[in-house]
Amino acid sequence: MLQMIHPEHNEHQTQIPNPPPPFTASSHATDGKKHLLLAASGSVATIKIPNILRALSTHTNLSILLILTKSATNFLAGQSAEQPHVETLRQIPNVDGIFLDEDEWVYAWRRGQGILHIELRRWAHVLVVAPLSANTLAKITGGFADNLLTSVVRAWDTEGVIEGQGGKRRIVVAPAMNTAMWRHPVTRRQIRVLEEEWGVGDEDGGESESQGWFEVLRPQEKELACGDVGDGAMKAWEDIVGVIKKRLGLGQ
Repeated sequence: MLQMIHPEHNEHQTQIPNPPPPFTASSHATDGKKHLLLAASGSVATIKIPNILRALSTHTNLSILLILTKSATNFLAGQSAEQPHVETLRQIPNVDGIFLDEDEWVYAWRRGQGILHIELRRWAHVLVVAPLSANTLAKITGGFADNLLTSVVRAWDTEGVIEGQGGKRRIVVAPAMNTAMWRHPVTRRQIRVLEEEWGVGDEDGGESESQGWFEVLRPQEKELACGDVGDGAMKAWEDIVGVIKKRLGLGQ
């Protein structure tokens, strides 16, 4: 395992004797695997994360690191079989690490030591945020970096020239929110930023001649968890898995 989720997170973490070594991208650079950085923000659709992980568990050439925001963990606390505890997800094949916001500064930083959100960016071949909540969408388009996930996004190599990563790497997002939130003028403006200003530019999701790095998997229309009926529900998790396989060249 690359790094395990910590059973407790509090202000005394830096005092833990003999903590495991911090995660570094360089220690896994030659593993010969495709690197999926999968993230979930605070939406009910977070309960689909276990499905996505299990569907990708058969690919022996895949390594997955999972980021959960503080809000996202509320949906994976062992409420039911559909909502297993986040700790159990690391038992799924290919899940090599789970990171929470509190993991960013577990160690008393020293000069020359890696910084987690930078190391995760260096490691990832693609970042998939599913679900992308309305709040996290607003943070990303506003340039905020107040948790681990938004720090990774803010530090993304948008020009594809840093550290010789071999070109741009894509961020794929699957928005999920209440219908009224999805149809709100603010949301429309924010989605335009991702699709038109930062977007990859091609509808089929293949290689693009544009300068963008964001791919938006627009929501579907259905009955939402809140009882409303309309668009805003996250794209079907099976379709998201299909996109991940295509972007990483995993085959069927």
